[in-house]
Amino acid sequence: MTRRIWIKQPLATHTNTAADSAGGLVINTDQGVIREVLAKGAVPSTPCDEVFDASQHVVLPGLINTHHHFYQTLTRALPAALNKPLFPWLQTLYPIWAGLDENMLFSATELALSELLLSGCTAAADHHYVFPDQLTQAIDIQMDAAESTGMRVTLTRGSMSLGAADGGLPPQSVVQQESQILDDSLRLIKRFHDPAVGSKRQVALAPCSPFSVTSELMSESAKLATEYTVRLHTHLAETLDEEAFCLKRFGMRTVDYLEHVGWLSAQTWLAHGIHFNQDEIQRLGAAGTGICHCPSSNMMLASGICPVLDLEQAGAPVGLGVDGSASNDSSNLITEARQAMYLQRLKYGAEAVSHLDALRWVTQGSASLLGRQDLGVLEVGMQADLALFRLDELRFSGSHDPLAALLLCGAHRADRVMVAGKWLVEAGRLVHKDEEQLRRAHQQQAERLVSRQL
Repeated sequence: MTRRIWIKQPLATHTNTAADSAGGLVINTDQGVIREVLAKGAVPSTPCDEVFDASQHVVLPGLINTHHHFYQTLTRALPAALNKPLFPWLQTLYPIWAGLDENMLFSATELALSELLLSGCTAAADHHYVFPDQLTQAIDIQMDAAESTGMRVTLTRGSMSLGAADGGLPPQSVVQQESQILDDSLRLIKRFHDPAVGSKRQVALAPCSPFSVTSELMSESAKLATEYTVRLHTHLAETLDEEAFCLKRFGMRTVDYLEHVGWLSAQTWLAHGIHFNQDEIQRLGAAGTGICHCPSSNMMLASGICPVLDLEQAGAPVGLGVDGSASNDSSNLITEARQAMYLQRLKYGAEAVSHLDALRWVTQGSASLLGRQDLGVLEVGMQADLALFRLDELRFSGSHDPLAALLLCGAHRADRVMVAGKWLVEAGRLVHKDEEQLRRAHQQQAERLVSRQL
């Protein structure tokens, strides 16, 4: 028998469409999909097994995080790395990250996903690019951790092959041979990548950045991704230092380099995308290359401001990411949407950017970056991924527009979160995890990692 739940008469709903959804949503919990979107006053076409009164909740499509580094939850607010721009920040942390082991990575992944889930996030992409000798099976470990949380993930097989001895930025202790990287990339695609509608685990290929991988690895990764129809991801145009590196080493700017290695396409999404000129923005838009805006990290490292509206106008899809938890330093996606709204207003003006833009970026826009046509919108047939927020805290008192209040008044924790028709957060708490036990275990692993460098 098919079970159905009616999310009844929400306080407000953001569908990303013009549909009237005041009557709520009907979810097929067995198949994990939306079966009805009800207009005001409408009732389900057939009786439901369960009715959830959403009259005190703002209902959003599940938020989607398109750039993160889960392992960095272990090095938050580290004194040695504070108050530095990107390159010195990385050079401080690389030797510490070289000490990552399997237990540390599992704990970091589990905690990062749980933290995201509590903020209303239902799908997340992680960019793991640190593979010291003791951590060759990193993505396998992350897949296990993700399965334990119930969230959807796109885990990228990141890589670094250009060490300091060869003119790159990272130390040799965290770089790998290119044959090893490509062989493992293929293994992971064959073992884990599920392209089906409703998939909960996918794989993408993600050489780290122009200053940490060779052109050959970028090109070969693009060929492999095309052959197996997986997506490509990397950092690009985050800082002026990176631009100067590309000009010096490759003799070209970042977008020219991207095209040179076969990455300027709709198969690619880029983290940051700050330092583009107008011609480059038009080329990215024409290619359909996606951009993940990471406002908190960009402010923390003083990297600059992504030209989001120019990119969208040119045709480049834009989504959001919290970035690594050593440069944010949190994994909270609803607060990241608020940051994005305010930072883009600073660039374009108060009238040019609204809360609806930010909510679109963090749902439909992010789904587009990951190539997910089944996520990001509350429509019939879409996956039943929902984030429900209450507005009964002191911070919301006196507010009048529920959707605007969600960002303007600073929502930071969802009351309920559903993934594939199953509740994973209820009453603001994880359903399947002991949060205190999770925190204690993670803190122990963080102390182990940092103590190795003292």
